[in-house]
Amino acid sequence: MRLVFMGTPDFSVPVLEALVGAGHEVAEVYCQPPRPAGRGKKDRPTPVHARALELGLEVRHPVSLKTAEAQADFAALNADVAVVVAYGLILPQPVLDAPRHGCLNIHASLLPRWRGAAPIHRAIMAGDAETGICIMQMEAGLDTGPVLLREATPIGAQETTGQLHDRLSAMGARLIVEALEGLGTLTPQPQPDEGVTYAAKIDKAEAAIDWARPAAEIDRQIRGLSPFPGAWTLIGGERVKCLASTLAEGQGSPGTALDDALCVACGDGAVRITRLQRAGRAAQDAAEALRGMDVPKGTKLGE
Repeated sequence: MRLVFMGTPDFSVPVLEALVGAGHEVAEVYCQPPRPAGRGKKDRPTPVHARALELGLEVRHPVSLKTAEAQADFAALNADVAVVVAYGLILPQPVLDAPRHGCLNIHASLLPRWRGAAPIHRAIMAGDAETGICIMQMEAGLDTGPVLLREATPIGAQETTGQLHDRLSAMGARLIVEALEGLGTLTPQPQPDEGVTYAAKIDKAEAAIDWARPAAEIDRQIRGLSPFPGAWTLIGGERVKCLASTLAEGQGSPGTALDDALCVACGDGAVRITRLQRAGRAAQDAAEALRGMDVPKGTKLGE
């Protein structure tokens, strides 16, 4: 099948690889433009851009698809279908209509729950028991189109957004190949009106840990914001990112270390920080980090 692939971040790369591996003809890859990154602030291609070049594919990175020229260029590709996954630009109606079978989106939630930009983060932060992948026929609304395929997966009790991200990326790659094989035989299922929620983009202001909140909420915040942007607290006046945690036994004044191994009292219960990152350093397991950072019992975090 002749297709256009539209994606940008790491999440999209396994999907592109799966489509190529399944023998589809990728007529063009669309992604976000290179942006300044690193210490030198030189333009760096996005993960999809870099991988597409390695695969010998043609790449376009328009800043908008709203112009008549961009839409004509897209239509001229004469694609059977477009596969869209975390692309980052809104697709105008002429783009949605151009491929013979329209545009299929890979969305990392069980629609209509968590439409929008950050479904993986939000599912963990909300304490959802499960999430999944939907292959959706795109339309003008935000993640409102009918669903061709869906598959659910449980969210682990200690799973982070980074870990779930990788699992869902692989699941999406597998399901889109199945969807393309069944295109024309699958029955699109309209999304129900009940159960709609929106996964707003993560604001860095959400990352500061308030130890007065219940332990279950703080644990979900830590896991849901790991690895980016990373929930943070002050330890000895130093800003430290908390990247993994588990619920723990104990009570005490919120923010107080209950032992010498980063078990911290919350407003209700306690959490144990199991992985962290100090400013300017690589992420470390807590046991390793504590060899170079003194956090004895009674230390007050967040001050």
